[in-house]
Amino acid sequence: MSGKDFIIKHMNADHGDSLQLYLQAYCRISASQAKGATLEDLTLSSLTLKANGTRYSVPIDPPMTSFNEARGRLVALHKDSLQKLGRSEVTLTEYRAPRGHQVVIFALCAFTYVSCFSRENLLPGSFVYENLGYKFLPDFAHFVYNIQPLLFPAILGIHIFESALLAILKLKPHGVPFLSGLWFAWVASCMVEGFGTFQRINRIVKDKSEKKH
Repeated sequence: MSGKDFIIKHMNADHGDSLQLYLQAYCRISASQAKGATLEDLTLSSLTLKANGTRYSVPIDPPMTSFNEARGRLVALHKDSLQKLGRSEVTLTEYRAPRGHQVVIFALCAFTYVSCFSRENLLPGSFVYENLGYKFLPDFAHFVYNIQPLLFPAILGIHIFESALLAILKLKPHGVPFLSGLWFAWVASCMVEGFGTFQRINRIVKDKSEKKH
């Protein structure tokens, strides 16, 4: 097997993510369009890639003098693609549910949403009042009833803002496709609990970074 053929086989077997990045950065196609990209040919000055039935050419500039340079140049192309796309080296591929104290925070936030969604929920006779413990704390229920017009919009607004930040600062840089199932899982979780989602993503990224090194 020639050096060129070995490189093509190696890239297709182990570096499909890099091939997709090349297409997104240099051919300006979406992640879904680049999915399943394969390297068909390699010259000293370009890569020929194929994705979803379409062929693309990615330039190698300046051209290589021999295929011995390929490894270093392809690594550099990968890093340059990440920079062009505003992407992190680590790709987020999983959703991690709350654990430990974050479960308590998640439950409290969910309880607040359910309780305060409607002011009538905090009045005697309502399902929430009678079944979620408020009937045992009537003074507290009355207090929450009074502040509900401010409390619920404030919590909702803060969590919408946090979810937008999560999508922009965490999900996009870590390669989570917009509106994918994984994207919705993280955003929905953030809408309920807020900052805990940032902490879990940071932990996942840290763990993956440590494994790479």
